[in-house]
Amino acid sequence: MDVAIVGSGPNGLAAAVLMARAGLSVRVFEAADRLGGGLRSMPLFDGEVVHDVCSAVHPMAVAAPFFRRFDLEARGVELPSPAVSYAHPLDGGAGIAYRDLEETCERLGQDGARWRRLMAPLARRSTQLIDFFFSDQRRLPRDPVATLLLGLRTLQHGTALSRHAFCGRQAPALLAGVAAHSVGRLPSLPGGAVSLLLGHLAHTCGWPVPRGGSQRIADAMVADIERHGGTLHPGTPVTELAELGRARAVLLDVSPSVFVRIAGRLLPPHYRRQLATFRYGPAAAKVDFLVSEPIPWADPAVGQAGTVHLGGEQAEVFATETGVSRGRYPDEPFVLLAQPAVADPGRAREGKWPVWAYCHLPNGDPTDPTDLIQARIERFAPGFGDTVLARHGVPAPAMEAYNPNYVGGDIGAGAVNLRQTFLRPTPRWDPHSTPLGGVYLCSASTPPGPGVHGMSGYFAAVSALRREFGIRDLPELGPAR
Repeated sequence: MDVAIVGSGPNGLAAAVLMARAGLSVRVFEAADRLGGGLRSMPLFDGEVVHDVCSAVHPMAVAAPFFRRFDLEARGVELPSPAVSYAHPLDGGAGIAYRDLEETCERLGQDGARWRRLMAPLARRSTQLIDFFFSDQRRLPRDPVATLLLGLRTLQHGTALSRHAFCGRQAPALLAGVAAHSVGRLPSLPGGAVSLLLGHLAHTCGWPVPRGGSQRIADAMVADIERHGGTLHPGTPVTELAELGRARAVLLDVSPSVFVRIAGRLLPPHYRRQLATFRYGPAAAKVDFLVSEPIPWADPAVGQAGTVHLGGEQAEVFATETGVSRGRYPDEPFVLLAQPAVADPGRAREGKWPVWAYCHLPNGDPTDPTDLIQARIERFAPGFGDTVLARHGVPAPAMEAYNPNYVGGDIGAGAVNLRQTFLRPTPRWDPHSTPLGGVYLCSASTPPGPGVHGMSGYFAAVSALRREFGIRDLPELGPAR
């Protein structure tokens, strides 16, 4: 065996794709019975209705460099985007981010011109911007103009200046809701960057939902690995590195805490101390609903959105997310909700619709979020409770039990703060390498961080190919023509 990979999340699978295509013998070990990590989908209440267990909406499956080259759509994975990428209900109306930038600006009224000036330049340089954002963060950007555009806007929208960027209520709430995807204190520079990254994609590739569920992405990657000779072993937990035998390279799609546990005393004390300083962020506590009809939003336009942010006005979002990041329990948490059948009608059956939602709570909080999230939805969709056929809550500790990388329920595998944006998980020139020869980290705890983009696995694989096998000419990632 040339390569052993522990963990079959999107990063572990991306690493396996690259290394198998390089002609190496690759084995992937997954503790769970199903492959895919955060890309798993399955029926929960009804055999005909598929729910996404973790991730549901995937702009990076179209935009990120790994997936652009891998080309999911050429492999039969359809990625439909709704006409409304995301919505943000407010009392008395809602902010609506259409995929069409001009339609968004028209609805924003007096703030429409400001929104256009913010988003249009980013959309024009979207590919260069994405390539910078999802680089290994160790080299100068190829397009300084795109980097400057992002940097200046981040300073405005990731600081207290963001409170004065617009005149009305809807535009600042829209950006605040997207910034909350960073799951941390707001406003912040990382939150501002995330809001601009995901915000401009809403007007380019959109925020697509894989037809049939997120599992389809994992299935396409698994098929490619097997086609190139790799083997996958679900239901095979790895508790010690010694179990991997004489693999020339070991890539671990695990969080630092799991790495310490399986590496044991092999780790040098100084490196173990560095890993101990790695911080985890707030928890995501999730609820899956099966409902009898589309959600009865007070503003019907919200029903056209694949993703909905429930957090109130900008000031409310900022206060709630900052409080949660400091360990305070919120009376009304920020909720991120997906309506997959809006973009993929086949996900619904007559009288049965899947709804996916999670809220942010302090790390490790054991609260069952079911009533909390349902009440938050009811605030902007009166009568929602009458449509609920079944529901299932997953508290933060259960999220970690489902995937040990989600320490305390942190689905980002590490807090997204300024330090851990660049020094993730420890200060090393090659952050994917470790002091153990041939052992690499490739999880979202390494650059470029959280999200279904595969780039952490890709960069770890590139490093291992060069260091352990002397391979510098990287294989193509696209499907055979």
